[in-house]
Amino acid sequence: MNSFKKVSLIIAAALTSTMLVSPAAIANAGTVTLTVAGSAATGGTVVGTPVALPVPADNSIDAADALKIAVTSVDTGTVVTAVATNATIVSALATSAAPVTASSGSSTLSVSTGTGNSADFYVYTKSTAVGTVSITRAGTTTVYYVQGTAGALNSIALTAPASGAAGTVATLKVTGYDVFGNVKGGATINTLVSSNGVATATALTTDTATATLGTKEQTVTLPASGSVVVTAYATVATAVTGLTAPVGAVTATVVVRDLAGELAAKNAELATANAALAVANAALAAERAGRAADKAASDSATATAKAASDLAKATYIKEYNALATKWNKKFPKLKVALKK
Repeated sequence: MNSFKKVSLIIAAALTSTMLVSPAAIANAGTVTLTVAGSAATGGTVVGTPVALPVPADNSIDAADALKIAVTSVDTGTVVTAVATNATIVSALATSAAPVTASSGSSTLSVSTGTGNSADFYVYTKSTAVGTVSITRAGTTTVYYVQGTAGALNSIALTAPASGAAGTVATLKVTGYDVFGNVKGGATINTLVSSNGVATATALTTDTATATLGTKEQTVTLPASGSVVVTAYATVATAVTGLTAPVGAVTATVVVRDLAGELAAKNAELATANAALAVANAALAAERAGRAADKAASDSATATAKAASDLAKATYIKEYNALATKWNKKFPKLKVALKK
């Protein structure tokens, strides 16, 4: 009987434990839906296939520019939080009455459902690098991925060497950017290379390969003298208030160097320097010889003076000792010491 009671108690305890962790007691993480301009988003759940979004080159965050993340069916009062990296979150899209620009939003946003059970977030990006958005609700976090598509060509840059030897090949490079500084592949940038009254125009298309994206190189053979003026120009986007001003033309100058003439000039400078060095060495040698002669004369005079002094001292000692000897003989009890 006691055994039966114990078994009953164990079963009751097990049933109680099961009821405590039943699904009904667990907070509801709800459903997350991704859309762009009202249509289901393509990709976004893994880093290799992010949702592609155009950058907001018109400085207005509209439905086509943003990924809408809709969280529905969460428990009433749930706080839903979004955290973005390399992307920006806004709570609403632009309207004529309430503009939302490319400087709006932040990297974090929380929505309290209050008495409801849904929350909406809008995510846009100004970068062509992959960004992330983490949605946390009811203890569950899900990460989604977005990536911007470069906008229209807005500015160009030109890289060229400052100088080059006559007859050598100089490498020029043009680069295209959209209004947010993303490199722009497939853009047409023209160059006009002018040298000695002759100008040559070339149309370049910037690379789309990852390693050289948005750039294109051009080689130019430098003339025998003078300089080469390179102008890069392109059709760029119309200026948009609040965004970086377009740059449609840039110029660089490559100065042609006459290496033979530069070498001759350097050789002449070296010859002049060597001649000056020879004169300086001769003067130094003469000065050293003069100093040696002066020292020799000084040493000789010093030696002569010392010899005379030594002789005088020896003569004095000799004469003194002669007198002292005589004194000592005459007065043996009053002897004086001889000098050495």
